[in-house]
Amino acid sequence: MENLTFISPLLLLEGLVVSEPILYPTFLFFLIFYLLIMGANIGFILLITMERSLHEPMYILFCNLPFNDAFGNSAIVPRLLGDLLRPKSERYISYTDCVTQAFCFHMYVAASHTVLMVMAFDRYIAICNPLHYTTIMTTKMVVKLTASAWGVALLCVSILLALTIRLNRCGTLIENPFCDNASLFKLSCENPYINNVNGLTYTAALFGFSMGCIALTYAKITAVCINRKNKTLNSKALKTCSTHLTVYLIMWISGFTMIILHRFSGYADFRKGAALLFHVGPGILNPVIYALQTTEIRHKNAKSVLSKPSIK
Repeated sequence: MENLTFISPLLLLEGLVVSEPILYPTFLFFLIFYLLIMGANIGFILLITMERSLHEPMYILFCNLPFNDAFGNSAIVPRLLGDLLRPKSERYISYTDCVTQAFCFHMYVAASHTVLMVMAFDRYIAICNPLHYTTIMTTKMVVKLTASAWGVALLCVSILLALTIRLNRCGTLIENPFCDNASLFKLSCENPYINNVNGLTYTAALFGFSMGCIALTYAKITAVCINRKNKTLNSKALKTCSTHLTVYLIMWISGFTMIILHRFSGYADFRKGAALLFHVGPGILNPVIYALQTTEIRHKNAKSVLSKPSIK
């Protein structure tokens, strides 16, 4: 007997399942972190936008990272907070809204990788070819790199979700704190084998390509530092590259853990924790790491905090 297709306009989103005693502390925890993430990331964008001394390719490219963190968290956390205050049986979301949230989530993931790749390219030019840096990293090049980072992410995510929304649906329960591609294709009446393979291939390609590009870039930077034996160059490389690499590793580990655990139903709670860590972790750590490690940004932040309006 063939499976019957049941197309419901509403889905039931599991959300974050917490016990009654820790409901409001959990709500407060995520609310505080969301406000910190938005304040820190938007503050960084405003700082770089308003300070003319920071209008350099490295900082302009960096603006993509806090923008992406603010975008990704805004697509997930407000809905998560609202669902925390609703009974589990009333956490409904329309299929269209669920697909939109899944699209925003995967755009956030993909853009995190592509943006860090173009930032790695910028560091490679700055350290390995400093004499030609200003001629290579022009405004036009920065615009091209930014457009490429977001364009590639948009193309990949559009293909990923297009293969999922074509499927017939039988289920209505999203077993996740938020909507994503894997949760959507699990609702299908059809065998999700192709979508599962496509999702894993997409993940392997995205993670593998970004990891390969960044590993190759840092291998060349390391080789240049070793060959030139320049203490100033090595110090500059260590400061900028360690910041970039730390941010990448945090994002890579949390994202990879979440995706792998999605394939093992017995580890659902760990997967949900990794999914939330993927949003909250990089979103709050990225501004802190760059503020502490980047001398120019640290000085501008200190100046902004300590400066007082003059009294005439």
